[in-house]
Amino acid sequence: MKLYGVPASRAFRSIWAAEEVGVDYELVPTHFQGDSKKPDYLQINPNGRIPALVDDDLVLFESMAINLYLAKQYGGKLYPSDAADEARAIQWTVWGMTEIEDSMIQIVLNKVLLPEDQRDPKLVTSAAEKLQRPLAVLDAHLEKRDYLLGGDFTIADLNLAGALATGNFAGFDISEFENASRWLGACTGRPSLARAQAK
Repeated sequence: MKLYGVPASRAFRSIWAAEEVGVDYELVPTHFQGDSKKPDYLQINPNGRIPALVDDDLVLFESMAINLYLAKQYGGKLYPSDAADEARAIQWTVWGMTEIEDSMIQIVLNKVLLPEDQRDPKLVTSAAEKLQRPLAVLDAHLEKRDYLLGGDFTIADLNLAGALATGNFAGFDISEFENASRWLGACTGRPSLARAQAK
């Protein structure tokens, strides 16, 4: 199995998933600036983005799809065993992409990644305000449960935490949402994430 990407990108979510399931894989360093546009890589992911996964004859792109596959194929209890919880795992995965990710990217871009003269503090403020509603939804959901689907960490938690933890690069603080903050700390404190970051 080969996983293409670098930890300082969305690929870290799939590196984290590969480490969580304990599958044997080769990380092929592929940077989103330059490497991902080379002809050889475009044969794997014609979108020219990272990550991508090659597992025998299967070629996948999009980090969340890769993660759902890794969990279902290799993750045992990490992937829900019944249809209702599987649907909930997909629900929270998609929710993270639609409700959390875009705002987090704006915050990270305008606080850390862009050159200082290109940063727009108003976009940071706007994105932070936009996150208040979904963070309140998440906080309420976690009031009486440890993880998204109940008492056990699953791929739903990894995927959503992967989207939300992007804000850590920019010092985005969610401590006012006590349940969500506790949950995120439990997710990001897993040894598998430390191994992924060490890559």
